[in-house]
Amino acid sequence: MSTMQEVAKKAGVSKATVSRVLSGKGYVSEATKDQVYKAIEEAGYRPNLLARNLATNKSQCIGLVVTNTLYNGSYFSELLSQAAQKLEQHGRQLILVDGKHSAEEEQQAIQFLLDLRCDAIIIYPRFLTIDVMDDIIEQHKQPIMVVNRRLRKHQSHCICCDHKGASFNATQYLITRGHRDIAFITGSLDSPTAIERLSGYKEALSQYGIALQEDLIVKGKWTPNSGAAAVSALLNGKIGFSAVLASNDEMAVGAIKQLNAAGISVPDTVSVVGFDNIPTAPYLIPALSSVKDPVSAMMNEVIDRLISMLDGGYLSKDNLFTSELLVRDSVGNGPFWQE
Repeated sequence: MSTMQEVAKKAGVSKATVSRVLSGKGYVSEATKDQVYKAIEEAGYRPNLLARNLATNKSQCIGLVVTNTLYNGSYFSELLSQAAQKLEQHGRQLILVDGKHSAEEEQQAIQFLLDLRCDAIIIYPRFLTIDVMDDIIEQHKQPIMVVNRRLRKHQSHCICCDHKGASFNATQYLITRGHRDIAFITGSLDSPTAIERLSGYKEALSQYGIALQEDLIVKGKWTPNSGAAAVSALLNGKIGFSAVLASNDEMAVGAIKQLNAAGISVPDTVSVVGFDNIPTAPYLIPALSSVKDPVSAMMNEVIDRLISMLDGGYLSKDNLFTSELLVRDSVGNGPFWQE
């Protein structure tokens, strides 16, 4: 592998001149630059990336920290695809780092990206507290944006979705269609998203004067199998329900499968609604009603804010995005439906 010294010798200049050409710092004539670039090409020299980053204080890279438990499914696929495409438009590279399974490992992932001299960092947290993330933002000069969490001190540095409001609206819609005994399948309750969606469901019942039945709330784990298991638990417990609101589409799919296996028609007997609007949702039988989070719009805003911060631009504090309920064939009228 060629060295900078060999490039300098081939170009007939000093090593310091080669360094100035690569870093863009200091004056070098166009003729000398051409000599150096030609020598680099002929020698097959590749500058050390970390050394270049240290010299220029820029890497043209944006880091993204996401725990690997979120890698499966269409939600993360859309998030990652949108981030990569948007950054490509800005001439920057995306570096994905695994936040793994704890707050400590998420912090280690952030530090890894800081050590690489990433120009900015996006955090999609699972374990870090709001206070810790506020502290991280205060302690580092690189712009940092947090996705899907509401910060207290740095509202301009976070973008989030109103999961509680979305769940409220989905529950409200089922109520207006004549459903009162609405089962709710939670996501993993160590997830802030799962907790907010459960909260929205409870608030909608309360506002419509419907008594909360704890037996209708069943814990899930985001998987189709856990959705099927939740329906089995409801049926085995002989708990009456006319609708199921599942905290994601994967569990909704499992719920429909289990209802079909029990000879219960969807939506004639039980209606089903999920979240995330997976690509196959419109093609299921029946087509699955689902809440669509604005993932692409959120990532666009995240990256626009990072670029603005890097350029010293203005940041808005309007950071709350709303979801859309897409009603399809999996919802029918409940026993209290009135024309």
